[in-house]
Amino acid sequence: MRILVYGAGAVGSFNAARLAEGGHEVTLLARGRRLLELREHGIVLENARSGERTTTQVSLTEALGPEDAYDLVLVALRRHQVRDILPALAANRRTPAVLFLGNNAAGGDEYVAALGAERVLLGQGNLGGVRVGHVVRYLWARILPLEFGELDGRRTPRSDAIAAAYRQAGLAARQVRNIDASLKTHAASLLPVVGALYWAKGDVRRVAHSRAALRLWVRATREAQRALRRGGVPIVPAANRALYEWVPELLIAFVMGRFLDTEFAVAGLADAAADGAPGEMKELVEEFRAILRQAGEPAPACERLYAFIDARWEETRREAATGAGPVRPRGAP
Repeated sequence: MRILVYGAGAVGSFNAARLAEGGHEVTLLARGRRLLELREHGIVLENARSGERTTTQVSLTEALGPEDAYDLVLVALRRHQVRDILPALAANRRTPAVLFLGNNAAGGDEYVAALGAERVLLGQGNLGGVRVGHVVRYLWARILPLEFGELDGRRTPRSDAIAAAYRQAGLAARQVRNIDASLKTHAASLLPVVGALYWAKGDVRRVAHSRAALRLWVRATREAQRALRRGGVPIVPAANRALYEWVPELLIAFVMGRFLDTEFAVAGLADAAADGAPGEMKELVEEFRAILRQAGEPAPACERLYAFIDARWEETRREAATGAGPVRPRGAP
């Protein structure tokens, strides 16, 4: 399969390297300093658990032209960055499938308006990781498959071909019947934990040892899931609904605390604490606030944690403009 990976962060770099090693013809799109790093070093991956490093060479480009032909474009950018590349994707009519791989609480309407429904698939990332200089430090396991699907939930020859391409590369892939609901369910629990993470100034283990933060995360996730159900969005997978509806709050908080107090969780959430994350998380917060408003659900726990995302986003804007230091909401969540 001829694949363009659009975006050379942790997710894009990992998938480009593994797909290329699996025998596919992969081109990685990068710009600026990242493009220079890739030209000099190749894609350097470091397993966060074992420390093992690998280097993979792939074709590189800094633009998608209207006449460039690929079987698949895999978009691996942060949510707030995708809008800027839609004109280039729309101008290219020689690629039949564009898989937008990443966080999304608003659905695929914007992508469909730009590209047409026949070209769009949605999915979510298959690893945790962060770039440290030219090295991508990643956390991946077979229990973290690529989850993706057609907008209408059907299995199609192209979705089967994408899944087969991943299997050929030794990567797990799972087609999800309602990928929109799956992405919204993911955002329902992701945003509260990121809010708690920003309260803790990026310290995952501080969240792990804060009973107040953990319990607020559970309450916020329950509020968010209720809003989804009221809006007619099923909880996917259904086990998430059972977990947050029927398991006592204290037990969930205890288990989540134990999980966050591991190297696996620290590595997995590293990207959410990275410098580029607040813009994406702010975009997701506004998308989920729209869901809450439409559902008419009170969400005080969500808003307490979303406030830390708002504040971190304002910090990044202020720091970029003036170099001013951080100002965060006071007190514990």
